[in-house]
Amino acid sequence: MSKIETKINIRLDKKMKEEAQKTFNELGLDLSSGVKLFLRSVISTQSIPFEIITNNGYTKKQEAQIVKESQEALVKYKSGKQKGYSLARELEC
Repeated sequence: MSKIETKINIRLDKKMKEEAQKTFNELGLDLSSGVKLFLRSVISTQSIPFEIITNNGYTKKQEAQIVKESQEALVKYKSGKQKGYSLARELEC
């Protein structure tokens, strides 16, 4: 049974392509092999093989939790149930 091969075209900016090629070359791979490796990992794990993070360095779930807790703290502060601080040194540890 022979495999039917197909091509994909991916648009990248020049710098990203060059950096990816350099990294793959350092790992003993060419760009095509690196992309194939990534796709094989996606298939075998049925997921993205790394954690996706936001610009703030958190996962979407972590960021949603931070926003939720911040909103809850603001509601408590506005209702007088939570004390506010102007300086970090005012906090009692």
